[in-house]
Amino acid sequence: MDVRIIFLFFLVFQATACNAQFLKKKTKDKSDVPSQQQPTSLSPSSPTNREYTPKISRKATKGPTYTLEQQYYERVEAVAKERRKAEKMMLKPQYSDPMYFGHKRPPKKRKPSKMKYCKECGIRH
Repeated sequence: MDVRIIFLFFLVFQATACNAQFLKKKTKDKSDVPSQQQPTSLSPSSPTNREYTPKISRKATKGPTYTLEQQYYERVEAVAKERRKAEKMMLKPQYSDPMYFGHKRPPKKRKPSKMKYCKECGIRH
């Protein structure tokens, strides 16, 4: 009779253990979805699949805005002004006359015995 009681106890224990594992698997499948959102020891940081971009406001506009077009034309005018200024600078003899050798004023013409080496242009004059 002792063997029958032990055998019966063993069968009941096996049945409850199998049932408990079956229930554990079911509840685990349901809990997997929220656990991905929570930080874990494997990935302690927040999930990386989120995108943090500001949402575009969808306000109704009363009409077209021309700010980008105006900015473009302002930039074009600024570049044209810089080019005109550069052309005006190039008309100066410092840039156009070959006698200046890149100097602001034309260098002095000395006798060959008194010529000095120029650090600015690398020529003796």
